[in-house]
Amino acid sequence: QVQLVESGGGLFHPGGSQRPSCAASRNTFGITVFTIKDMGWYRQAPGNQRELVAAISPDGSTNYTDSVKGRFTISRDNAKTMVYLQMNNLKPEKTAVYYCNTDPYTDHYWGQGPQVTVSS
Repeated sequence: QVQLVESGGGLFHPGGSQRPSCAASRNTFGITVFTIKDMGWYRQAPGNQRELVAAISPDGSTNYTDSVKGRFTISRDNAKTMVYLQMNNLKPEKTAVYYCNTDPYTDHYWGQGPQVTVSS
């Protein structure tokens, strides 16, 4: 069973920064498999559908949804099977639960996801 475990939630002020991280279990995922997967960070705000906000290919090519371009940076460490999302200039309207998954997503990889609340 592959596990993707996210961490890094909490309460943050508008304009603040946070870097959620995602650990892919290596016992079953394996470094070799991880290194060929496109990975993504998704978020789901209250009342909204889950959306892909950032994606990264095995070689580090990235894509972002327009609303986070210039503020969010996705990165990965293939040796550690980790994926990160540096979020700067957080905005209150983007309070959401953040998840990592493959891109496109795999249904049974969804984890609990950290809640990132942005409020003054």
